[in-house]
Amino acid sequence: MQAEPRQRNGIAIDELAETIRMVRAQPELADFEFRVRNEWERGGHSKTTIESFHGVNQENEHVQTFSLEADEPAVLLGRDLGPNPVEHLLNALVTCLTGALVYHAAARGIEIHALESHVEGTLDLRGFLGISPEVPRGFQDIRVTFRVRSDAPEETLRECAEYSPVYNTLLQPPRIDLRFEKT
Repeated sequence: MQAEPRQRNGIAIDELAETIRMVRAQPELADFEFRVRNEWERGGHSKTTIESFHGVNQENEHVQTFSLEADEPAVLLGRDLGPNPVEHLLNALVTCLTGALVYHAAARGIEIHALESHVEGTLDLRGFLGISPEVPRGFQDIRVTFRVRSDAPEETLRECAEYSPVYNTLLQPPRIDLRFEKT
């Protein structure tokens, strides 16, 4: 009879430790490329498809194709057929912070018994609409509040969450290369 894998926070900790060991031994295994394909429908509505990614030196197919829709609410002239892009960004941020917190806590031997969060972002449309060049075109600030049940100190939980790639991408934005292929 095969023993159940040891779990902490829903993470197989022996497999996590083995993954860390392998990446330390072979750093090239850490290079991943994630990608999505998006097609505009109408107005603010578009559909994104996610099928595969490159990682651990190979192409990987997801077990299913994922579809995400984005639109704007009626007050922003959309048909409200999906969350708007800035809501997707808030979702990406909070789910990545949550994942980083849970994985890093597991690696440190910290139990998370319950975790939920609330995220808000403040955005002034005058920037996006080109009305005021002094107003940023994106969020002016984002507030994330975690409610967590754990014996770990707040600072340790913060350190774990701060490993989030999305959080760090927002703090230190990468260069973004916009290309257009006319058809």
